[in-house]
Amino acid sequence: MLMIERVTKAYEGEVVLREVSLSVAAGEVTVLLGPSGCGKTTLLRIVAGLEKGDGGRVLWDGVDLAAVPPFRRNFGFVFQEYALFPHKNVAENVAFGLRMAGWDAARVAVRVRQALTWVGLADLGARQVQALSGGEQQRVALARSLAPAPRLLLLDEPLGALDRALRERLLTELRPILLQAGREMGYDAGITALYVTHDQSEAFALADTIVLLNAGRVEQQATPQTLYHHPATPFVARFLGMSNLLAGRTLSLDPARVQTTLGEFRVANRGGRHRENVTLLIRPEAAAPGDTGVNVITGLLHDVSFRGRFCLIIVQVGETRLHFELDATAPLPPVGQVVTLSLRPEMLQMID
Repeated sequence: MLMIERVTKAYEGEVVLREVSLSVAAGEVTVLLGPSGCGKTTLLRIVAGLEKGDGGRVLWDGVDLAAVPPFRRNFGFVFQEYALFPHKNVAENVAFGLRMAGWDAARVAVRVRQALTWVGLADLGARQVQALSGGEQQRVALARSLAPAPRLLLLDEPLGALDRALRERLLTELRPILLQAGREMGYDAGITALYVTHDQSEAFALADTIVLLNAGRVEQQATPQTLYHHPATPFVARFLGMSNLLAGRTLSLDPARVQTTLGEFRVANRGGRHRENVTLLIRPEAAAPGDTGVNVITGLLHDVSFRGRFCLIIVQVGETRLHFELDATAPLPPVGQVVTLSLRPEMLQMID
């Protein structure tokens, strides 16, 4: 089990990590998610031992790794750039680390075949890496990292250089690869992984737990479902694409009602206590055309953008623009005309 306790890091006085703490259980995939510059890669490099933190501790199974050099940690690392040897073929690339570690030739040959099978390249061992597609090269890099049986796999934006189709394919295959490889190497729960990305779709697809970083701090640590359905702060909501945030306060006689500059809204009651200052999140999927008598808003239809399965609409209500996702077949007036929408209470949430 990986434990990160209050890790801090600064470069020339600029703080990059601010007392970051998290844990990764055996066999789990934890994703470090956040915008560029939030400290994701720095934290990954500190865990790998490639950089030293200014404070805090990194532990594996309770052992402080401060004095353990990177090559003694038995952690694998997968980069976005692949970092393959162009003059070696696929099998030689996978075998390189094993030979450097002193494995004998017979053992190396067995593990190389095994690793290439895990990543779906069993028949390509003799091929030159220059002849591979980007997706195949990333599979070779993954096989090379898995071959020494790492107890933790660190992945830094590994799919960032791939096109969408390849990225989606590898997203669906990565977890089964980690599970199969781990079990065949004696890790019953599969390979434990810490994965860095700025792409929320990758995080939702892969993670058991997501740690969302903001300016070097942990903004929220939760399962993908909890993060999406219950963002803890306005930053989390905005990062996930939920921009409809209104300042408000609950009514003392009915804490399920929130008074905002756009009027009064009913929400699904959460705890029933009065809060003087709250942020009201109106989820983009909250709206339906027409007046149901509950949470009705009226404004000018500013824009309609067809997105396939849904339309993204922007509604101007006073000085505020609200963004909603409606069914692509929903009846709407022309842009510039008045539109009436009703907001479902269960799609409205109070954020302290």
